[in-house]
Amino acid sequence: MYVAFVVDLYSRAIVGWSAATTKRTKLVLDALQMALWRRDRAGHAVPKGLIHHSDAGSQYTSFAFTAHLLTEGIDASIGSVGDALDNALMESTIGLYKTELINRRGPWKTLADVELATAEWVDWYNTTRIHRSIGGVPPAEYESMYYAQTQPQPEAAANT
Repeated sequence: MYVAFVVDLYSRAIVGWSAATTKRTKLVLDALQMALWRRDRAGHAVPKGLIHHSDAGSQYTSFAFTAHLLTEGIDASIGSVGDALDNALMESTIGLYKTELINRRGPWKTLADVELATAEWVDWYNTTRIHRSIGGVPPAEYESMYYAQTQPQPEAAANT
């Protein structure tokens, strides 16, 4: 089984993910689509200058994936072969996923079992798991604080 995640570098939130039995372009396209859908649904459009960091795997360098990034106005940043620096956060996230879920609860029999467990883990990761790198709060809380500070505030009603 294979999994692909899309992680917001600022908040550390997993904003998209996909699981599959093969490591093909559809795996990463589905994760990206979920991330775009999630942000759109929350009213947070893809900002200009968004960069998608990945390794040099064939699914990330495929024509279909590259074309999808271009269509969405997202720049690609692909690390060189054998260099995890451009993709360090993702490597760390996948390591946590394997340690906290896959290795603890396996062996896994079906893709559906992995998908259900992954959905539960991602929800926990985003809403409950503490992240020191963002001030000791879960990603969802960190994002809520950010959007509360950046949203225009309604003008106070004048007393007459």
